[in-house]
Amino acid sequence: MKKNLFIPALFIAAIMFITMSFKTKIPSDLSKESIIPKPVSITATGDYFTLKKKSSIFVHVEADEIMQIGQYFADKLNGATGLSAKVKTASAEPGSGNIYLTLSNLDKKFGEEGYELTITKQLIKLTASKPAGIFRGIQTIRQIVTNNTISKKPGVLKIATGTITDYPEYSYRGAMLDVSRHFFGVDDVKQFIEFLAYYKMNALHLGLSNDQGWRIEIKSWPNLAIHGGSTEVGGGQGGYYTQEQYSDIVRYATERYITIVPEIDMPGHTNAALASYAELNCNGKATELYTGTDVGFSTFCTDKEITYKFIDDVFRELSAITPGPYIHIGGDESHSTKIEDYIPFVNKVQEIVASHGKQVLGWDEIALATLKPNSVAQHWANVSNAQKAVSQGAKVLMSPSTKAYIDMKYNPATSLGLHWAAYIEVDDAYNWDPATLIPGLGKESIIGIEAALWSETVTNLDEIEYMVFPRLPGYAEIGWTPSSMRNWDEYKIRLAKQEKWFNATGINFYKSPRVPWNDVK
Repeated sequence: MKKNLFIPALFIAAIMFITMSFKTKIPSDLSKESIIPKPVSITATGDYFTLKKKSSIFVHVEADEIMQIGQYFADKLNGATGLSAKVKTASAEPGSGNIYLTLSNLDKKFGEEGYELTITKQLIKLTASKPAGIFRGIQTIRQIVTNNTISKKPGVLKIATGTITDYPEYSYRGAMLDVSRHFFGVDDVKQFIEFLAYYKMNALHLGLSNDQGWRIEIKSWPNLAIHGGSTEVGGGQGGYYTQEQYSDIVRYATERYITIVPEIDMPGHTNAALASYAELNCNGKATELYTGTDVGFSTFCTDKEITYKFIDDVFRELSAITPGPYIHIGGDESHSTKIEDYIPFVNKVQEIVASHGKQVLGWDEIALATLKPNSVAQHWANVSNAQKAVSQGAKVLMSPSTKAYIDMKYNPATSLGLHWAAYIEVDDAYNWDPATLIPGLGKESIIGIEAALWSETVTNLDEIEYMVFPRLPGYAEIGWTPSSMRNWDEYKIRLAKQEKWFNATGINFYKSPRVPWNDVK
């Protein structure tokens, strides 16, 4: 009987095809990477760069500031991958298999935070006009690395090739952390800063005073921190930052190109100060410390000269340890201050802030006064106040409570949070445009966006994480990415892929049913 030679031949051909397939490079699509905020432009070239244990991060020899960024990058990269990349200097592009960080005069559209990331088979090259752009760009590389799985060969990582061109839509992209109602220590604040840095946000607004607690040492008025900082909502022990600790937070943020915006709320939300110094009260009697959550019952005595001496001292000391341009004066919910007292008070406080070389930021009620042209009103509730601010030539920071207050519950079943403004699910937090939210308030009048986390119900870092994630990445994208490029159905896929980073870093996040967590790889 004749042997059937066709079957063995077919088998051999199949083996050869499989062998050749393993040797063939699998095309890679950089545009499919889950990068948040979404970059302005991604061009994929369908190949791989291979990052190995012997790979190094090279920095231009004259760029000392970039060397510091390079070390930060190396620490994050090595911690996430198990690699052992070292930071080195180079006067030109290094050899194959490395990462190169360099400054160059890019087009003015890149500004201080824009960057260009070019990934070829031989090299990852990150270019920016300013160090801040390098720092933002390494967050993109970190996300690409996190999204990819380490290969079976230890210490080897394949990264898709292509070019990313990227720069932000708004100059101010921040979050507010209320440390006054519940106090959070330095390490918790630093971790919050790391969250902001990962998503290219550049401002941290710290609520340092309220009815329930005063959280910053003022050397000329020491009882503010000692007495006013001794409690919190629910009667806990509270706490405060020494000026040295605050300066450490500022330094930590500055190294991550994040500006600290300190808030001392006034003339309302001032019970902690009124309890600390009797002379700040109209009747000359100190109030009792307060541990509840009601608002609107306290006010400075606006017609006493000691009040303005106090404010001048506080802002003098705070300005000296705050390198950023803004001092936040609060101004919200001052229901116990008569409007005829409120307006001259805000006008006078603006002058005090300006005397210390700072710009005023305040909640949108400050627009009832006569705003300085460089003052900024933070819109949270009253549309007419935001419009009034712009009519006076001021700018607006967008923090609408129905969209951007991350102390709001996700839904009625959520255990943490409040819901007086709205239930804010993840898609609700994402689906809005700062430039179209308020009639007559276009992009030219807006400096950016801020998500605000008040802490009536939030007591520790674990709870902070739950309220922040997964909403924070969406706010970062609203601030960075043009609205024409944003789409919830596309974004939710990228957000779902961020679960790898959430899990890798132990973040306690709300697993929203509106995000396809289990359906993406």
